[in-house]
Amino acid sequence: MKSPITIVTHSGSFHADDVCAVATLRIALGDAETRVIRTRDEKVIAEADYVVDVGGAYDPKKRRFDHHQVGGGGVRPNKIPYASFGLVWKAFGKKVCGSDPIAAMIDEKMVQSIDAIDNGIDIIDSKSHVYPYLFGHAISAFLPSWKEAEKEGILNKSFRRALDFAQGVISREIVREKDKVEGQKFVRKAYEKAKDKRVIIFDKNYAWGDVLNLYPEPLFAIYPQRPNWHVKAVRDNMRSFKNRIDFPRMWAGKRGADLAKVTGVADALFCHSNRFLAVAKSREGAIRLAELALRSS
Repeated sequence: MKSPITIVTHSGSFHADDVCAVATLRIALGDAETRVIRTRDEKVIAEADYVVDVGGAYDPKKRRFDHHQVGGGGVRPNKIPYASFGLVWKAFGKKVCGSDPIAAMIDEKMVQSIDAIDNGIDIIDSKSHVYPYLFGHAISAFLPSWKEAEKEGILNKSFRRALDFAQGVISREIVREKDKVEGQKFVRKAYEKAKDKRVIIFDKNYAWGDVLNLYPEPLFAIYPQRPNWHVKAVRDNMRSFKNRIDFPRMWAGKRGADLAKVTGVADALFCHSNRFLAVAKSREGAIRLAELALRSS
């Protein structure tokens, strides 16, 4: 029988960086049997097939992915230093995603923020008193509390639960980004075919935001969300909640008969109180809501 492939990371507490690095390796190794060992024993580290976030060496040819040594593991062009997750992703991202563009998208979306925080880089510029709940907080939720900490083997069991969770999230991000890229050609096609490029109508709920935001005209997107049809405002900037145009103030928060009365659209169902989304039962009703919103702007 073949021996399992050994992946070593450090013992003790765990964080999003080491958990996600190991999760990525497990995805990359596919159906191969793996054994994850958490230790700081130098002999065990030396004999491992893969080592992440421990060992004091970065050498992808030798499958060593630490960033704690003098000089670290390098820095991206945007000045975000690599942590172990980023180093593993740089080596295996294309393999697990199937292409460099998808790997780069997930690096920007997920990996870089985890790397930055693990390296002590402040990436949050909060203008409110509310701090965002980050992926690292979700991983930390698996850590045992002080009341649980004395249970035998609790830390390793907690790590494995966090590892399964992270692997599931990374796998889902890969699926979603692949489908997003595939759908972008349909988004562009819908824009090109639209007679009124202020309102873009889709036959499916594609991930349209990033594409429509590149064009100056689109104000609303219409798409099916079973069993209804949604009309959504195009954002002025994908990193903010500011819309290029809002639905009329008098629609805000209204539902059913109340919204139908104020709009004259018989099958109107709902308008969000923040005026970025309206819903109708039919495609025709959704188009009518968009037309009315344009007239009132």
